[in-house]
Amino acid sequence: MTILETDVVVIGAGPAGLMAAEVIAGSGRSVAVFERMPSPARKLLLAGRGGLNLTHSEPLDSFVGRYGESAGFFADCLAGFTPDDLRAWAAGLGIETFVGSSGRVFPTGMKASTLVRAWLRRLAGLGVTLHARHRWLGWGEDGALRVSGPDGAPVAVTARAVVLALGGASWPRTGSDGAWTGILQACGIDVAPLRPSNMGVEVPWSEHLRTRFAGEPVKSVALSFGERRVKGEFVVTETGIEGGAVYALSAPIRDAIERDGWAALTIDLMPERREEDLRKRLRGRGAESLSTFLKKALNLTGVRAALLREFAPVADLSDPAALAGHIKALSVPLTAVRPVERAISSAGGVRFDAVDDRLMLTGLPGVFVAGEMLDWEAPTGGYLLQGCFATGVKAGKGVVDWLGAA
Repeated sequence: MTILETDVVVIGAGPAGLMAAEVIAGSGRSVAVFERMPSPARKLLLAGRGGLNLTHSEPLDSFVGRYGESAGFFADCLAGFTPDDLRAWAAGLGIETFVGSSGRVFPTGMKASTLVRAWLRRLAGLGVTLHARHRWLGWGEDGALRVSGPDGAPVAVTARAVVLALGGASWPRTGSDGAWTGILQACGIDVAPLRPSNMGVEVPWSEHLRTRFAGEPVKSVALSFGERRVKGEFVVTETGIEGGAVYALSAPIRDAIERDGWAALTIDLMPERREEDLRKRLRGRGAESLSTFLKKALNLTGVRAALLREFAPVADLSDPAALAGHIKALSVPLTAVRPVERAISSAGGVRFDAVDDRLMLTGLPGVFVAGEMLDWEAPTGGYLLQGCFATGVKAGKGVVDWLGAA
């Protein structure tokens, strides 16, 4: 049996776990990171393939509001590691950043792999040891950590503190499968069910629309649900719709479908045009086909015209006023959300009342939690990663504080 002694063990080598390891090692403590996948930061690397969105440049008070019901927690958390702090941290790794036209912050090279390599070099320089292909199994009857090595053999681990940063349940192929929930619940820890967040939604397409338009982007539209309205774009899929504008509304849509079994999304197909103007232009169709008339009168073609025909009542298609109303507010039925393993992130996790101000589990002294394991969610746009980094810093500082007082 392999025997390992260290001051602190970090379970999970994603951004939250690695950030906690850096903070703790920077205080002079020895840190060992266990990761069940063959290499660290796999979800971060996958997310960064199209350009790593580290954080956002909007004012901090607006930034905090993006965390919804968890805004109070993040007001304190982000005060300890702000978006500017994250950019300065990246610069310290030799990774300069820039603000895109949408306010999102990216590395100038747009690559996650460059940042991860530089980060791992820094951690190694601080004495952090990384143990890949090691699975955390919980605790034994004696309270000791249970870990299995690459060959399945047990590893005896002695540590004064533990940071859990195993992620949520989205993108399980990267290692975040949510299996930890059962372990913590068995220890009496209050864990909210893991649910999809920033996910696509399912629409009952006709066979024609599904086969003809799946994969087509729908640009320059506005989506509304409840009191929220978002301008942007989405993509038609075989099962429904995906994309940034959909993700921004996905949490309340998910909650409505869980409550009522369905929901209705409103799409403004021409947000830059007034309904009154549309009504005028839609008069006098004559004998022309609807598709020809929509093209001539409004340049409304392709997938947007197909959506109109899919969901507007047939009787309304020949009524200029009714047709204009549907163009400005097309009601699209939603029957389900995509499962958590297909979501960008997950909601649920360890409830905040199960941890103290240092992110230590009150029911398991010396065990801290960071990242998506906590019960919070945020939209895409840099808020997810910022939250993971910031909670990693907070947990790391909490460990240092607790060890100093222990």
